[in-house]
Amino acid sequence: MRALLSRLAAPLAAVRWLMVGLIWGHGSWWPAALAQPPRATVLRPQTVAPLPGGLDGTLLINDNNPELIRGQGILLSTFAPLGPHPEAHLNSPLNGVFGLFSHHVYAGQPSRLDSTLWLAVVAAPRGPRPVRLEQLGGATSLSQSLQPGENGAPFLPLPPLLRQGLSPVWSGPGSRVATELLARGPNPRLPQSCFLPAGQLSTLLTLPIPVRGLDPLLNGRNLQMRLRSDGPLDVALLAAYGPLDGPPPAALWQTMLISDGLSPKEHTPTPRGASGPIIYSRVSGIQVGATWRGRLSDPGSTSLSVRRAPISWPIASLERGRLGSGQVQTAELKVFYGGTAWAAHGNYGVEYQLHLPLRNDTTAPVTLALAFESPLKSDLAEGGLRFTTGAPGAGPVVFRGTVEVAGLSPLDAPRSQPHGMPAAVLGPQAFHLVQRAGERGPALGLVRLAPGESRLVRVRLIYPADATPPQVLSLLPVAPPTPAPPL
Repeated sequence: MRALLSRLAAPLAAVRWLMVGLIWGHGSWWPAALAQPPRATVLRPQTVAPLPGGLDGTLLINDNNPELIRGQGILLSTFAPLGPHPEAHLNSPLNGVFGLFSHHVYAGQPSRLDSTLWLAVVAAPRGPRPVRLEQLGGATSLSQSLQPGENGAPFLPLPPLLRQGLSPVWSGPGSRVATELLARGPNPRLPQSCFLPAGQLSTLLTLPIPVRGLDPLLNGRNLQMRLRSDGPLDVALLAAYGPLDGPPPAALWQTMLISDGLSPKEHTPTPRGASGPIIYSRVSGIQVGATWRGRLSDPGSTSLSVRRAPISWPIASLERGRLGSGQVQTAELKVFYGGTAWAAHGNYGVEYQLHLPLRNDTTAPVTLALAFESPLKSDLAEGGLRFTTGAPGAGPVVFRGTVEVAGLSPLDAPRSQPHGMPAAVLGPQAFHLVQRAGERGPALGLVRLAPGESRLVRVRLIYPADATPPQVLSLLPVAPPTPAPPL
C-alpha cells in the first residue's frame, strides 16, 4: 500500500495544485492553462473617483505566504533574531492595538491520507515586564469542518445576493470570518484575554487544518483577530504536523521558534516598479493600516450631490488595478520577508467604514441605487467601467463576502413624501454577495430623496480572503417609471 501511495504521489500533488488554483487561487501567478477565454465587454460611461479617506496607522500582522503550506516551520515571527536562523525573525515588536490576519491551505502529505497540520500563535513580552493581551474581536473558520463544534464554511454555490438574517450566510472561510467580524465584539471561541509572564513563551492558540476523509486532500483556515496589549510583545505563527486528536505539546512550539527556519515561501514577486506582467505574490510581514475611513463628499463640500451619479469608488484598488482612478489603496508593509509581496496587495482583512452624505440639490424627487460591483480589472482611465456581456456566471468568482449598509429606503416606500413628513430610513442591513469577474452588482437597495432632502448612508465591509481585487462601490441613477399611456 505504501509503495502504491508513493507512485501516486507526483500525480496527486499535481491534482492538488490544480485544485488549489481552482478553489483558492487568484492573481497573476495562475497557470496560463487556467486563464479564462475572452468575453464580449461593454463600457458603462460614468465617473470613477478616488475613494476619499485613507488607512489608519494600526499595525496588522499579515500571514499569507505561503498560502499552501508544504512544510512545517516558522510562518511569521516578530521576535528578535534567534538561534541558527536569524532571517526567520522580523525583529519588530508590537504594542497597543494591533491586528492579525492569517490565511493558509493544507493539501496533506503525499504518503498519508489522514494527516493534520497544526497552526500555533505564540507570544512573549519584549522586555522585563509581563504583558496583558486582550481580544477586541476575532473569528476563525476552516473551509471544511471535520469535527463537531469546529467552524467550517464550504465554497457553496450561492445566489449573487442574499440578505443576512438569523441564519448567517457565507461561502468559504474568508467569507465567514469577515461576516462574523462585522458583528463586532470579542469572539467567545477565541481567548478573551491572556497574561504573558516576562521571559516566557505563551501559546495563545493552536488550530488544526485536518484533511482526513476529504477528497481531494485539501483544507484551508482563515484567522483574524483585533488585539490590544498593555506593553510591548512579540508574536509568532508556527506550523507543525501533529496528532489527529490533539495539538502537539507546548514545548514543541518553543523548540521550533528557537531552532527552526521558515516554512517554504511561494510566488516570488515582480520587483516594485518593474514593467511588464506582474506577479503580486502573497504577504508575509506587518502592514501599516487595518481600517479605511472615508467620507464620500464632493470636493470642498460636506455633502455629495445626487447629480454626481453615476459614480463609483474603487475598493481594494492596487498596482495595475486602479480602474482609472489613479489610486492605490494597498497598505504598505513596515517589515516583510524577502521573496514575498512588497505591499499588502488586496488589503485582505482591512475594514472599510464609508459615509455617503447625500443631498438632493435638484427640484425633483430622485431615486438612486447603491451597488457593490466587480468590473473587469484595468488600470487606465476609459471614461467609465467595463463589464462583461452575455449570460452571467461564466467568469471566475472574484468576491465572496458581506457588505453592511445603513440609510437605505424601504422597498415599499413612496417615491415622494407628503410635505413635512420625514422619509422612512432603514437601519443596518447586511447582504452576502457572490460576484464573478466583470459582473455588475445587483443593487443593495435604493435611496429616495425629495427635493432639498439629505441622507447619510453608511457602508461597512471587511475585505475578505478568497476575493480578487478590485471592486467598486457605485451610486447609480434610477429612472422614474414611464407613465402609462391614457386609455
